[in-house]
Amino acid sequence: MPETKFMDKAAFEKQLNEETKWIEDSIKKFLPTGVTYQKTIYDAMEYSLMAGGKRLRPMIMWETYKMYGGEDKEQVLPFMAAIEMIHTYSLVHDDLPAMDNDEYRRGKKTTHIVYGEDMGILAGDALLNYAYETAVSSLSEGGNIYVKARAVQILSKKAGLFGMLGGQVADVENTGKPLSEEKLGFIYSLKTGALIEAAFMTGAVLAGADSASIEALEKAGHNTGMAFQIQDDILDITSTSEELGKPVHSDEKNDKQTYVAVYGMDKALQAVKDYSESALDILNSQPVQNIYLNTLVEKLIGRRK
Repeated sequence: MPETKFMDKAAFEKQLNEETKWIEDSIKKFLPTGVTYQKTIYDAMEYSLMAGGKRLRPMIMWETYKMYGGEDKEQVLPFMAAIEMIHTYSLVHDDLPAMDNDEYRRGKKTTHIVYGEDMGILAGDALLNYAYETAVSSLSEGGNIYVKARAVQILSKKAGLFGMLGGQVADVENTGKPLSEEKLGFIYSLKTGALIEAAFMTGAVLAGADSASIEALEKAGHNTGMAFQIQDDILDITSTSEELGKPVHSDEKNDKQTYVAVYGMDKALQAVKDYSESALDILNSQPVQNIYLNTLVEKLIGRRK
């Protein structure tokens, strides 16, 4: 297998900043218009969605779309907005008093602290529902309707019972309980990995990639998601609230059994490295390459926030 290629730091940072701003601007355009008496929920949706963040999932989707020859931004942008809405809804609900009861997210007060617990619940509901409205509306706007329908199918499954939601359920139900290696892997694979898998897969599907490539990208997404979540566990212990933009030691406070708690710091650090390298090996084995995407995955290993 040829050596995996990466961008130099300056070029990567420049493209990362440019793409993040473009994604931010693009996502904002998909927010609803014409609200009247329901304006409070619109404000809460906008506050949650535009509060910053890495925009990792829409960025991965865009990069895999380009990787497999996609050129029309308008065909993929609704799905990029939709996946970020789904991700944001999950964070809004995750921060609620019944879940992690966090007051800060991305350096700002969480949605339920600003708008109240009732509007926090409804804002999450609204973002999830509007995500599907956004994705499905693209079916009537030209392009290959069958490809778009397949993208909607992937997105909805990876967000649902057999994806992110299922992982969250297992996570909540097992809070404070000892976890087997199998159950911890199940939680991480679904809670974090599933939506990252969807990002890798959906971009490729919309670009017309074949089934073998989509299956390989699903595995790359799984490994990336595992590395990302374990690194998140590590940062919850080693980072600061200022760096993360949210409280540290949140897992300990909520009695969550994390990879670090179960296996120790050394094994957690090695796991991040192993999962990241596995993801890169899969990407490197594809007939088409995206050096920026390789670098993005590689940078997850050493991230500080």
